[in-house]
Amino acid sequence: MFSRDRKWFLVIGIICAMIMTSISVWQPQMANAASTSASKVDAVLVVDVSNSMNTSDPGKIGNEAMKMFIDMLSTQNDKVGIVAYTDVVQREKALLNITSEADKQELKSFIDGLNRGAYTDTSVGVKEAIRILQDGKTAGHAPMIVMLADGNNDLNKTTGRTESQSDQDMAKAVAEAKNSGVPIYTIGLNADGKLNKNKLADIAQQTGGKSFITSSADDLPNILSEIFASNLKLKVVPLQSITANGNYQDVTVTVPNDSVLEANISIMSSKPVDARLIDPSGNTKPIPSSDVLLSKSKSYSLIKLLKPVAGDWKLQVKGVQQDQIDINLVFNYDLELKLDAPLAKAYKKGDAVQIRSYLTSNNQQLQDQELYANMNAVLKVKDLDSGTTNEVPLKNEGDAFTGSYTIPDEHDYELTVRAEEKSFYRETQPVTISAKAAAGSGTNNGTTTAPAAPAEKSKLLPLILAGLGLLVLLVAAFFIWKAVKKANRGFVGQIVLEIRDENTGEKTYPQYKKLNTFRGKFNLHQLLQLAPEFAETDKVVFTPGNQDRIMVCSTPEITIEKSGRAVDTGSGLELKNGDRLTIPLASVDKTILLEFISVNS
Repeated sequence: MFSRDRKWFLVIGIICAMIMTSISVWQPQMANAASTSASKVDAVLVVDVSNSMNTSDPGKIGNEAMKMFIDMLSTQNDKVGIVAYTDVVQREKALLNITSEADKQELKSFIDGLNRGAYTDTSVGVKEAIRILQDGKTAGHAPMIVMLADGNNDLNKTTGRTESQSDQDMAKAVAEAKNSGVPIYTIGLNADGKLNKNKLADIAQQTGGKSFITSSADDLPNILSEIFASNLKLKVVPLQSITANGNYQDVTVTVPNDSVLEANISIMSSKPVDARLIDPSGNTKPIPSSDVLLSKSKSYSLIKLLKPVAGDWKLQVKGVQQDQIDINLVFNYDLELKLDAPLAKAYKKGDAVQIRSYLTSNNQQLQDQELYANMNAVLKVKDLDSGTTNEVPLKNEGDAFTGSYTIPDEHDYELTVRAEEKSFYRETQPVTISAKAAAGSGTNNGTTTAPAAPAEKSKLLPLILAGLGLLVLLVAAFFIWKAVKKANRGFVGQIVLEIRDENTGEKTYPQYKKLNTFRGKFNLHQLLQLAPEFAETDKVVFTPGNQDRIMVCSTPEITIEKSGRAVDTGSGLELKNGDRLTIPLASVDKTILLEFISVNS
């Protein structure tokens, strides 16, 4: 029997997949430690168990998230530790090497036994997590810390401990995590509205992790979906939702290729559900069995297929009549994306850099054209001098992605390829090239010397000309500075996106797109993950505005509605906190609904 609150199952499933797959995107200091794409993880789960969490997290969702994370890991030598803290370490568990379901159960039982206590000092949890990683880390494993907290301190005055001392300890711990290549992901639970969001955001930002905030249970799936979409390498694949009729109903689970290591199927229902599983050859697979694992708690149930054969599996689900049942799928792939090194060591302005990127499994290039068939790829080019980023679509050759990039300026550039399909994406390690070799090769280092003025000419004229020249240079420098500043101006806040299918009336879950990673401008197509069906949205461009606002501009062929009326955005429309826009796309019978939320609201 499977039962749970549907809101929380997706929350926990996504966070676990998020953490599980971030093992391949840790800091550069650790990048050379792993030799294969199927890297393992050393993770420490840090949870605030002070009494303040009785209001920040009254349902102990933090505990359920940690348990789900453990269940989604493989049983092949991932390592997990746990720190439960108040103003001291209440309980902890050193990194445990997971080799069996019994190991997972040991960790989950430890979590079930956590109790809450008085006072809070957030630095205590982070410091102890780093110590646990240092004591038990394994070469080739990706280290990480995941902290669930409200970020607030409540120090015990009888100990003499001050906020300044706590802040100093936190700064040292964060610096140590950063230097060791340990990203810290912070998830702020804010049911009582007293979250210290700046503190949690700073911890994550400094270490290369991410910080997310929720004020209610309903927000968590959306926030965690954003983590999934923008930073990591797997996606949740929604399968069909069904309304139970009291009989077994068929749901198709397609395993796309042989590179799938695990398929995690989550069943979300507020009432009991029975499930049966049939493999692509028509044989019934017992649940559980040697290659089909079942995990349950009071809040979730999970079916894990180990190294499933490719093809259409049949999941048969029977629920209570009229009960709404949602089913989602998360794959884990043994795949990496490689980028061939550029042929030349140095380039000059106008040169074309040839790009070739391809998928590998266990360091061997894949030739599976079926795997490539539904994938799209782009080359992301970051100008290291100006800070701007451009994207260039690549051609899918069936077994590789190819294209070229023409160098526009004598700058240094960072090249990264991103390829994706509906259930996962991969990014290559960045490659840096330079186009500065030809700069400064002209006569006199690129400068020219004016002929000396005749002796009989007035000595005042050169001074006047020099003054005017200096003035022109200063004015030009000012406008260049203004242009560069505008091109690199950052954004604040986030955009909430929903997509409505006009044929069915169904809407996707809201996606929360944080804007602080963009500079100068970005287009709506980027927020929609460059999905080909939404290609026309690249004509909807956002630029920073004043007073924590943004400007939206589009071409006439794109209709943008505000408050039910079409608006002219040709010369720019200012969006302030809470403003909502509707963008109908007749070509695909879908409508994009977006809302701008300022961080200072």
